[in-house]
Amino acid sequence: MKYHALHSWDVAPEEAREIQNRLRAQVVRTDRFGTINTVAGVDIGLKEDTARASVVVLNFPELQVVDSVVAESPVRFPYIPGLLSFREIPPLLIAFSQLQTEPDLVIVDGQGIAHPRRFGLASHLGLILDKPTIGCAKSRLWGRYEEPDLEQGAYTYLTDKDEVIGAAVRTRTNVRVVYVSIGHRISLDSARTWTLGCCQGYRLPETTRHAHNAASGKIPKIRK
Repeated sequence: MKYHALHSWDVAPEEAREIQNRLRAQVVRTDRFGTINTVAGVDIGLKEDTARASVVVLNFPELQVVDSVVAESPVRFPYIPGLLSFREIPPLLIAFSQLQTEPDLVIVDGQGIAHPRRFGLASHLGLILDKPTIGCAKSRLWGRYEEPDLEQGAYTYLTDKDEVIGAAVRTRTNVRVVYVSIGHRISLDSARTWTLGCCQGYRLPETTRHAHNAASGKIPKIRK
């Protein structure tokens, strides 16, 4: 799978922030995709200074694994809140380059535009891959919201001042919300709909669950 080399990864934190500020204007916040038959999840596992990057592709709507790659590489960027993409995307790109099945949509365990500079991991990865991406994070990085109703599918908007930057979505009745935001080439309404469509009775989408398991060493069985 090919991707666009938009900048160097050998940068200091201040230059990384400048790159985010420069590229955020290129993020497309509307639906720019066709039929979605495959969805991918990504995750990073860390062991000392080595990243274990996983990309797992599922068919849709069956949500069965059709492709999976795990790639290991050294971690070359420090952990700094708001700059996670500079730490995680380089090893993820190695995994994406080895995929046999190109996904139509990528759901990222992280932020999209729900980010202080509106350019989180999902947006950054989406721009590089030129793929529709969704940020579906377990914790809130930025913005404010009111708790939605307890029923599955309930949501409220995540806002920063007067700007809507995401949604707090209840993916299962009586469980904690996830934080859904636009990554790239998708609207917030579609991002929320696709996130719910990829959940099968758990708080997290199947994409995220399979990718996390793969990064932890539990390689999923691939449907033949």
